[in-house]
Amino acid sequence: MNKHDPAIVVCDAGPFIHLDELDSLELLADFSRILTPSSVRIEVLRHRPRVFDRESLPIEIIDTVLSPSSKLAKLSHMLSLDQGEIDALALAESLVGCILLTDDNAARLAASELNIRVHGALAILLRAVRRGLRSRDEIVALLKEMPARSTLHIRQNLLLEAIQALEQN
Repeated sequence: MNKHDPAIVVCDAGPFIHLDELDSLELLADFSRILTPSSVRIEVLRHRPRVFDRESLPIEIIDTVLSPSSKLAKLSHMLSLDQGEIDALALAESLVGCILLTDDNAARLAASELNIRVHGALAILLRAVRRGLRSRDEIVALLKEMPARSTLHIRQNLLLEAIQALEQN
């Protein structure tokens, strides 16, 4: 981990599910600590029951539910966030300098409003190339297969831009 990487990430359900669908969940092991609320764990287990069986991942389940700030409470109502997203955002709010991993657009918007750095599964895949965890060709192939292999809803032009950027470098 270099000085620009956070010591802690808070992960919502989406990145766990989507990276697992792409057989790339191990890329999260590049972070030193991954915190996730128990409400997120329950959601992930409904879709991908074996995600938390991987002992190589530094995932810590947080059972303590933090009360959302008044700003987060307003945003969660306005944006119709689910309980896992609210709990992940509240946890991220309490940890200065952490990154929230989420693939949900509404949760990303809320994180931005709360000044929380946010990334998703696509960023984790692109980061894997920069960090030397996967080859450019491997990630390009995964990105091309993503619409068929993953439930991640991503704008086609964003996906094409990511593929083109990798292919040109």
